[in-house]
Amino acid sequence: MSKIRQAFSHGKAFIPFLTAGDPDAESTVKFILAMQRAGADIVEIGIPFSDPTAEGVVIQEANIRALSNGMTVEGVFEIVKKVREQSDIPLVFLTYINPVFHYGYERFFAKCEKLGVDGIIIPDMPFEEKGELAPVAALHGVDIISLIAPTSHERIKTIAKDATGYVYAVSSMGVTGVRQKIETDLESMVGLARQVTDIPVAIGFGISTPEQAAKMAGISDGAIVGSAIVKIIEKYGKDAEQAVYDYTYSMKKAVSKA
Repeated sequence: MSKIRQAFSHGKAFIPFLTAGDPDAESTVKFILAMQRAGADIVEIGIPFSDPTAEGVVIQEANIRALSNGMTVEGVFEIVKKVREQSDIPLVFLTYINPVFHYGYERFFAKCEKLGVDGIIIPDMPFEEKGELAPVAALHGVDIISLIAPTSHERIKTIAKDATGYVYAVSSMGVTGVRQKIETDLESMVGLARQVTDIPVAIGFGISTPEQAAKMAGISDGAIVGSAIVKIIEKYGKDAEQAVYDYTYSMKKAVSKA
């Protein structure tokens, strides 16, 4: 069983996200380790990119800060290397196809395997175009995490059936960001995915409060949170470790009770 699957085997999973290099590499390592201590089951690490089309303002600005500080794909791998010296928590990259393409598919996924990156999410890679990437990722033991959105039933089932690691159910159309209400019929989406696959389904986009996280975990296998954590890091900068820990702890506690 992969580390990602194991992460879901102990109950509902809480999956926090942060942008690598915001505010700097050393802080990113500290924040990831704090998340693990607070109960995070998997951590998603954003590789900064100049045109993150799926992201809202909060994560876009985190990308800008990280890039302005000189963060690169190689720098993100260095962050993973330092995390791996102290932790075996499952790590999933969130990035866009451009950085992976320019690094070289084989070189990129070989490095993921060497350093222990367990999965990757590529929001701007359509399902129909994952063909050339999937075999290379699989060869190196990296799960390509598929996203399902509130679209047609058949498309949801087609994407979920081919998914590996976990299915990322997008709670709302549009970009990432904190939302006051999540009104998508997520139970139906999760149900459609479960008709065709037994891999876990976690819900992300817009979740920020323990109440929202518990509700989303109640109808799926876990909750994914990004923008709310990135806002904490934006507020406290290098001093965000305790705040990140406290927030992660409260969210994991809520998810566990779902």
